[in-house]
Amino acid sequence: MRKEIQLPLTKEQAKTLKAGDMCFATGVLYTARDAAHKRMYDSLLNGEEIPISLEETALYYLGPTPAREGNVIGSAGPTTASRMDKYTPLLLGKGVSAVIGKGKRNEEVHRAIKEHGAVYFAAIGGAGALLSKCIKKAEVIAYDDLGTEAIRRLEVEQLPVVVIIDTMGNDYYEMVEKE
Repeated sequence: MRKEIQLPLTKEQAKTLKAGDMCFATGVLYTARDAAHKRMYDSLLNGEEIPISLEETALYYLGPTPAREGNVIGSAGPTTASRMDKYTPLLLGKGVSAVIGKGKRNEEVHRAIKEHGAVYFAAIGGAGALLSKCIKKAEVIAYDDLGTEAIRRLEVEQLPVVVIIDTMGNDYYEMVEKE
């Protein structure tokens, strides 16, 4: 089913999404890849503040290429999500409502998604140049020393994503494999 969703994604809105739903996301999300995840994770474990509120936040596993002249951002394709699996349960427990990447997740992440009423979306791998056209504004807001892995605040319009794991723990990849 095709759905229009607004970001940030509320927990109530997340409950309406089902594995396999094709969604078009509009609103605000934040980018964070491996290095940013590790830094946030370590800070949270040490009781330190992090630079963004995680409550009902969507995190896009993205390290964009530099923007060409006249563009807001460079190629904006998703990073393989399993690289963030170690960090994801803690971040979901702190309020993250949606994560966007590509590929399968481990069992601990599946449990955390279900436990915290979150959603895992996949963006289309290999389509970074096309996905970047959905990004209307991008600004580095934290960890600028990480270069492409800095945390960015993005304003997106009609970003195409598919619900892979819904709040009930249903996994679209597993559903397709069974068919």
